Amino acid sequence: MIDSVQAYPCAERLTLVEQVHGCSVADPYRWLEDPVAAAPWLRDQDELWLTYAGSLSTRFRWKNAVRRLSDVGSVSVPVWRGGRCFTVRREPGHHPVLFVDETPLLDLKDGRTTLDAWQPSPDGTKVAVQLSRGGTEQASLSVLDVATGQVVDGPLDGCRYSPVAWLPDSSAFYYVRFRQVRRHVLGQADTTILADEASYGLEISADGRWLTICTTDNLWLAADDAAPTPVPTTGTTIMSVGPDGRLYVVTADGISVGDPTTPTVWREYSKPDEPLTGLAILDDDVLVATASAIAVHDRTTGTFKRNVQLPGVGSIGSLSADGNRAWFSYTDSVTSPTVYCYEAGDAAPWGAVRQSLKAETHRLTYRSADGTELELRVIGGPGPRPTILYGYGGFGQALTPTYSAFALAWVEAGGAFVTATVRGDGADHHAGTGNNKQHVFDDFIAAAEHLIADGWTTADQLAICGESNGGLLTAAALTQRPELFAAAVCSAPLTDMVRYERSGLGERWTAEYGSVDDPDDFANLLSYSPYHRVFDGVKYPAVLLTAFGNDTRVDPLHARKFCAALQHATAGPRPVLLRFEQDAGHTTGGINLAADMLAFLADQTGLDA
Repeated sequence: MIDSVQAYPCAERLTLVEQVHGCSVADPYRWLEDPVAAAPWLRDQDELWLTYAGSLSTRFRWKNAVRRLSDVGSVSVPVWRGGRCFTVRREPGHHPVLFVDETPLLDLKDGRTTLDAWQPSPDGTKVAVQLSRGGTEQASLSVLDVATGQVVDGPLDGCRYSPVAWLPDSSAFYYVRFRQVRRHVLGQADTTILADEASYGLEISADGRWLTICTTDNLWLAADDAAPTPVPTTGTTIMSVGPDGRLYVVTADGISVGDPTTPTVWREYSKPDEPLTGLAILDDDVLVATASAIAVHDRTTGTFKRNVQLPGVGSIGSLSADGNRAWFSYTDSVTSPTVYCYEAGDAAPWGAVRQSLKAETHRLTYRSADGTELELRVIGGPGPRPTILYGYGGFGQALTPTYSAFALAWVEAGGAFVTATVRGDGADHHAGTGNNKQHVFDDFIAAAEHLIADGWTTADQLAICGESNGGLLTAAALTQRPELFAAAVCSAPLTDMVRYERSGLGERWTAEYGSVDDPDDFANLLSYSPYHRVFDGVKYPAVLLTAFGNDTRVDPLHARKFCAALQHATAGPRPVLLRFEQDAGHTTGGINLAADMLAFLADQTGLDA
């Protein structure tokens, strides 16, 4: 283990102090927000990381383990249009390819271009594809002719994972461009339908008459090319007009149905116990998915009929339907994502199960500081042993069991990998948002304390890890309770919560965190902002920050500023390091990144790979 870094790159500390709502807020590393000004400092940080990484003798062993566990291949949930089957497949050792039946349609061989989304037309003759480069997630949309593979329309830039709702005759589609819902007739200019909403979900009825639009805060319904009108309901995640002509609306209270011509009269259809993530309307049934289960309801009455039998406790991916068949993906802690086909009451693998491993698993309960009972999922045996505690804690994202080569490589080497359920996830979303955000950090800290108290690990063997909002969680935990952890990895983290709205997609996240413009929100944000909670003379754990030059969600300035603050302040012997990839984006971390993170954590927790 390397216990210290002799000399960190020099980072000038400004005397900058601003008054925000009457409060003095210091920002000594404001200059690191500018990537040009930060470039020399960043080069020195890169040299420091490479020196440290070069000393890790197990780095390549970790890389081989992650590659072996990752290289299982995959296939997406199929979409059937015009009698054709559209899927994205990745064979072991190869990159993803978009197939039509058994014929490759789009093969992105350069490795830097990503297929962010794809939507075939109803007649199966065309497919809209969204491509971005270098992990930017700033896609352009093009329409390909299925017979020739040639581009017949586009590219249309300004798309970001845009939903595409094709008209039944495949002559036009609705999509989202520059935060506007637009109607695009092939070969013609766009018509703007709705603008200036935060995010969108689009669906069109089978007869082409009804367009449903779901935004963060509102629902809209458009008929026969008329202007959209608001639908009076709240908290909606899904809205669509089914093949039976009924309007289905999914809210936090369950599913309701109504007549799209009078969208003010509703009948309760079903009331699941957990938040819903998907809906598939078959000829006879409706499949209702949560993050970890699928229920079958009678399409006419909504009466519950049965649960779809799943191979274990895991995670459900996207749903697609065709007639009386439906497809969905399933994964759990030891099973790689596998597509299943549901038909006549049964679900069976659609193709081979790519990878299924054996590993010891445990489900534990723990209590947070206020007595709230939560769950821990452990992969690996009892300890004490080197342990990674992982969490996310935001945006209602339920952390159900999923296959992770990163986690399994750690467990194979003798460690334990623990996923913490915290408020902010899933059904407990609103208990961990806004002024309740500290609940999330309290939960994560309580999870760490529980693992230590019950002998699963020790403070010298415990590492924490998270990315994006999970990077914020990890950064907050290590600044609030540094003595609990030996090491931390914060990947693409938010750390300056006073200025988070000014970069990346921050302005879209005020519903999750609050806004500095509001005095109460500001006080709460400042109270836990990791960058502002770094204090001189504290023995911080070893910290590895990872950041990406093409990250359009979370600007790498957060990692730069937090790194400089920790390197200046820490009184402990453990290193604070920054690993930066210029040509990668928020979601493009690969095998090399995973291996470097594991090698760092093993070095700092004493795991012998």
